[in-house]
Amino acid sequence: MKRQLGRSLPLLLVLPGTLVVLAFLVLPVLGTFSGTIGPAGNRLALYETFFANSNNMRIVLRTIRIALIATVISLVFGFVAASVIVRTNGFLRQILLVASVFPLLTGAIVRSFAWMVILGRNGIINSTLMSLGVIDQPLTLLFTEGSLMIGLVYLFTPLAILSLMGVLESIDESVLDASASLGATPFGVFRQVTLPLAIPGLIVGGVLVFTGSLAAFATARLLGGESQKILPALLHEKAMVSFDWDAANTIAVVMVALTVVVIVAAQYTARRFNPVAG
Repeated sequence: MKRQLGRSLPLLLVLPGTLVVLAFLVLPVLGTFSGTIGPAGNRLALYETFFANSNNMRIVLRTIRIALIATVISLVFGFVAASVIVRTNGFLRQILLVASVFPLLTGAIVRSFAWMVILGRNGIINSTLMSLGVIDQPLTLLFTEGSLMIGLVYLFTPLAILSLMGVLESIDESVLDASASLGATPFGVFRQVTLPLAIPGLIVGGVLVFTGSLAAFATARLLGGESQKILPALLHEKAMVSFDWDAANTIAVVMVALTVVVIVAAQYTARRFNPVAG
């Protein structure tokens, strides 16, 4: 009896957490997916209707493109910032760390409104350029793909920094010194040593930024507007404006599928470039 209890004790310990995950994460997703299954003979009717719409396809492709570009830019900025922070000591390091994660202390709506003030027709950039005589009339900086990209990068770069700091801190400086002593150039050390060892942080940061960009409804509405509509805004429109719940469920499933594809691709990339990390 004691032996059987000992074998089943680990399962009993994880059972409450498993039930919570099933109840609040798995079952809602399954319920959303089941709502998109049509009658016998045409189970994928809702998906066929969704993807047959050229406007929907443009929104899907725009969402993927913007999320990918924002992810790459955030990882580049995050890598540079994390490298500087881990090589800084003392009080300056604390200041840099606080400055890097400070955007996380304010809400996404507040941050988006701040960029609206900066990029608007009467914003700081246009006002400065006009006062200097560089332009005669305000530039269209707001409600463009560029403004949406700026908002997403500003929103999620702190996540990339936090994901990369732990990995870069774990790299032994003696390994880098040994590589340099063997004749490797600074770029060679970065490409052959630092970058492969940083793959886990890049993967985690990339997944966080991409999935966050994929679901950034507030930033998309405030900085992208109708002209740069992405999937979260389309989902809100179908669910809360037109009350087309079938279409809303379909969009939700498409977003979940994109997230799963990104996670699988990230795991493959980790195994491909760093077998230990994968």
